[in-house]
Amino acid sequence: MSNSDLEIVVDDPTAPEEDSPAVVDTRVIEIIVSLLLFALAVTLGYDNWRTGISWDATGPEPGYFPFYLSVILAGGSLYGLIAASLSRQGYSATFVTRAQLRRVMAVFFPTLLFCLIMQLLGLYVASFLLIAGFMRVIGKIALWKSLLTALVFTAIMFVTFDIAFDVIMPKGPLEAAFGH
Repeated sequence: MSNSDLEIVVDDPTAPEEDSPAVVDTRVIEIIVSLLLFALAVTLGYDNWRTGISWDATGPEPGYFPFYLSVILAGGSLYGLIAASLSRQGYSATFVTRAQLRRVMAVFFPTLLFCLIMQLLGLYVASFLLIAGFMRVIGKIALWKSLLTALVFTAIMFVTFDIAFDVIMPKGPLEAAFGH
């Protein structure tokens, strides 16, 4: 009996449609990422050059090693840019479809919102809202289970970081009201 006879196939009803139109192809993404990495390398290289990239009496100046790492990053970026520009395969290779992008954005935007809310309300309140929201909206879990899980997880996080290890975490008005 071969292994293929033992496989169990489960259809995922929430999986993206197979015939979803392409948003962007792989070649375009490779070019954009290479350009962004090159811009980062130039920025880092300039900043480290400003700090000093030579040797003095005590050894290398602060920007010496980071500068040369920036040069290596720039070289790799240029290689990636040239390879992607000369490639003809990327025209047909889909990087992401509309349905896949929709699923990614369903996670990205709440996470971005979490980062913004954390600045106003603190880590624990933002974590509670993120966990409860993900469980309820994406996981379609009952409201009481979502709220209870988020509350228990946030409480464990608070006890672990703030009480047991005394780590300074971003706090908001709720923690201030309780004297933390």
